[in-house]
Amino acid sequence: DDGRQVVRFGRRARLEHLLVMLTFVLLLLTGLPQKFSDSSWAIWLTQHLGGIDWMRTIHRATGVVFTALCTVHLATALFGVLSGRMDMNIVPDRSDFRAAVQNLKYYIGLAPAAPRFGRFDYRQKFEYWGMVVGSGVMVVSGFVLYFTLLFAEYLPGQLIPAAKAAHSYEAMMALLTIIIWHMYGAHLNPECFPIDKSIFTGRISLARLRHEHAL
Repeated sequence: DDGRQVVRFGRRARLEHLLVMLTFVLLLLTGLPQKFSDSSWAIWLTQHLGGIDWMRTIHRATGVVFTALCTVHLATALFGVLSGRMDMNIVPDRSDFRAAVQNLKYYIGLAPAAPRFGRFDYRQKFEYWGMVVGSGVMVVSGFVLYFTLLFAEYLPGQLIPAAKAAHSYEAMMALLTIIIWHMYGAHLNPECFPIDKSIFTGRISLARLRHEHAL
C-alpha cells in the first residue's frame, strides 16, 4: 500500500448511508420495545423515551422520513439508469452466483484462488437488494398499521394482523442481518478491521481497490 487513494463513494451515497443508518437505529429503539413490551428493558426504554404514545409518534415520524429516503433513492437510481448516467453494476447476474460458489470453495481449499470482483461483490449486491426488498415490506406494512381503519375499510380485515406479523419479523431479520452480516463485512472482516471508513470518507486505498475489486 503506497498510500494512494481513489474515490469509492460520492457525496450523495455517503449522505444516504448516514441518514439511513440514523433512521434505522431510531426505528429500532422505538420499535423493539413495542414488540417486546413485557420485557424489563423494553419498559425501561419506553419510560426514558417519554412513554408509549411519544415513542409511537417518534417511530411513525421516523418511518415517514425513511419512506421518503427510499423513494428519493429509487427515483434517483431509476432516473440515472434511464438517462445513462448510472450503470447497473449493483444488479446481481449469473457471474455473482458462480463467484459465490467459487469463494466458498476457496474458503475450504477446493479452489486455487478467490474470485475477482467488479465495483461491488456478490455479498454487497445481495445485501443491497435484501435491504431494498426488506424496506419495501417495512414501508407497506408500516403504512397499513398506521392507517388501519382506512385499509380495513377497503381491504379484508385479515390484512391488519398479516401486516403486523410482516412488519415485526422483517424488522427482526433486518436487525440480525445488520449484526451478523453487515457488521462483519464492514467492521470485523480482517481486511478492514476495525472499521471500513470508505462509506464515511468516500475514499479507498488503491491497493485495497485492486485487491477487493480487481475487475
